[in-house]
Amino acid sequence: MRMRKKKWVTPFLENENKYIIKKRQPLELGPKTVLEIGMGMGDFITQSAKNNPKIDYIGFEKVDLCVAHAVLKAQELELDNLRIIMDDAKNVDEYFDHNVDTLVLLFSDPWPKKRQYKRRLTYRDFIQKYEKILKDEGEIVFKSDNRQLFEFTLKEFSHFDFYLLDLSLDLELEENSPISNYEKRFREMGNPIYYAHFKKRVDKKTI
Repeated sequence: MRMRKKKWVTPFLENENKYIIKKRQPLELGPKTVLEIGMGMGDFITQSAKNNPKIDYIGFEKVDLCVAHAVLKAQELELDNLRIIMDDAKNVDEYFDHNVDTLVLLFSDPWPKKRQYKRRLTYRDFIQKYEKILKDEGEIVFKSDNRQLFEFTLKEFSHFDFYLLDLSLDLELEENSPISNYEKRFREMGNPIYYAHFKKRVDKKTI
């Protein structure tokens, strides 16, 4: 979905210095870091950061309006454990190097047309980058309401050194679990929520 430009967004982001990471360079991270790629308006990541103040959260999003709204939510919650990168996901490995504990992919654009498959965040080119940025035994959490993307994701991960920790064809929502507006909307529509939880394989052996 294409969003309309808002005049306030550019100057707001230019003047924001607490939450936004403005240089494309390797980051020094704390003991435990959760990275969400395609964070949207930041509902999930800001709620998660509020609930887990001892964990560092980083949101990755290329749409400036989404980033601006996420910053506003972080400011309102007075979060000290959240930072945001405004960039394309293809550049994610320029910020991280085997230092991310958990990568979260929630309701990514399914890019449904056949010629668009390389844009999907679970296409193999992206998974190669995820292998590089995750710590040994790092994890990836994936959710989608799109069955085609879900099946595509499982096939793509089967070519890499990840094993499946958990899977659901209709994930139940845990009480008080942070969710995005997308997930809330899909659940209200009665759409099944597809879920997969992967773990990075270290010893290259079958587990």
